[in-house]
Amino acid sequence: MKAGTKKAGATKVRTKKSGAQKSGIATPAAKTLTSASAEKQLASFITKFEPAHQSLIRSVRKVLRKRLPTANEVVYDNYNFFVIGYCATERSSDCIVSIAAAANGVSLSFYYGAGVPDPHKLLLGSGNQNRFIRLQSVKVLSDPRVEALIAAAVAQAKTPLPGSGNRKLIIRSVARKQRQRRKAKH
Repeated sequence: MKAGTKKAGATKVRTKKSGAQKSGIATPAAKTLTSASAEKQLASFITKFEPAHQSLIRSVRKVLRKRLPTANEVVYDNYNFFVIGYCATERSSDCIVSIAAAANGVSLSFYYGAGVPDPHKLLLGSGNQNRFIRLQSVKVLSDPRVEALIAAAVAQAKTPLPGSGNRKLIIRSVARKQRQRRKAKH
C-alpha cells in the first residue's frame, strides 16, 4: 500500500504528503473511514450545492450505481468540481464515467470520451481526452443514445469492470480552498 494510505473494509482515504500546500489538497493525518463515515462525508460534500443540484447528484448516483454495480466510486471534492468517478480499479485513470458538479450544473463526464463513438454528437468538449453531457434531469440517463455512450465507454475501458464483487467508496481528495458550490445571489 502506498504511503499516506490506510484501508478499512470497503473504504479508503488517501491523503497527499508532499506538494499538498501548493495544490491546496487537505492534508490531515491519514485516517481510516468506515463505509458509514465515508457516506456521511460524501453527503456533506453534496449538501454544499443548491437543493436542485443536490437532488440531481443523488439521483444520477443512484442510476450509475445500479448501471455499474461493481465500479468503485472515487470521490474528489476539488477546487473547481465535485466529482464521483466510476472506476474499474481504485485509480482515477481507470475511470469510465463520472458525475461532475459545480455551481453552474451537473454533468456526466466520460474520462476517455474523445474516443467514444458519438454518432448523435451528444458529447461536449474539445480536449484531447474528456467529453461530457450536461444533465438537466436524471431522465437524460435513460435516453437510448446516452445509454449507448455509457455502454461504449464501458466496452472501451483499458481495465474492464470486475464481473462480480463489491464496490468501494473511496474519498480520494478534498481541497481546502474551493469555488462556490452555489450560484452567487445578486
